Amino acid sequence: MGNSSVMTFQEPNTSRTFDADFKDRYSGNKYNYEGKKIISKTPSGSGNYEDYKNKNPKVNVDDNDSFTINLGPLGWLFYSALFAAVGYLIYILLNEGGSGLFSSKRHKKIEDFEDITSENIENADINALINRAENNQDYRLAIRYYYLLVLKTLNLKNHIKFEDDKTNADYLNDIKSKPFSSAFEYISYLYNYIWYGEFPLDIDQYAKAKDKFVTLLNQVK
Repeated sequence: MGNSSVMTFQEPNTSRTFDADFKDRYSGNKYNYEGKKIISKTPSGSGNYEDYKNKNPKVNVDDNDSFTINLGPLGWLFYSALFAAVGYLIYILLNEGGSGLFSSKRHKKIEDFEDITSENIENADINALINRAENNQDYRLAIRYYYLLVLKTLNLKNHIKFEDDKTNADYLNDIKSKPFSSAFEYISYLYNYIWYGEFPLDIDQYAKAKDKFVTLLNQVK
């Protein structure tokens, strides 16, 4: 057999001991091998942790960023004027003002027959206009309002669709199958003759013409 050599290891004679504070020296985040979350704590007494725990965090405000107005004894007058201006602006926007974004023609006060359109005829107080014309003894104008009242009633009852560009003939065609079509044709003739023909009416003539309109309104209703 060839020469063989045996290797031996000799343990060093140096003895090792653990320091009493070895756990403290290996307690940092980089020695956290178990995956446990390390939460650092603010020392009690500093104020920051106690405020956070009590849900009363402190907010530091730089005095240079604050802005105050000192109006003295006239402060109430300034704020009163400010509130009045804002209130007036809101009123204008919601009713009549400016661009008309929030306003509607159907809420416009009707003062004359020319103000009546397809957008507001359903809400127009035509009876009030008739009474005003009668009080002024303007019987031709009263007949015009009576004709508009007939169209409004027919529109509300869904017999016609009132439109600004429709003619009397168009409305007559819409109701030609209705039992009151002949009565409507006759009051249309009266209206055209009195209003467009500028036929003057006295109180008796007006009463007779008015009766034809009232009779038709009762038939439609």
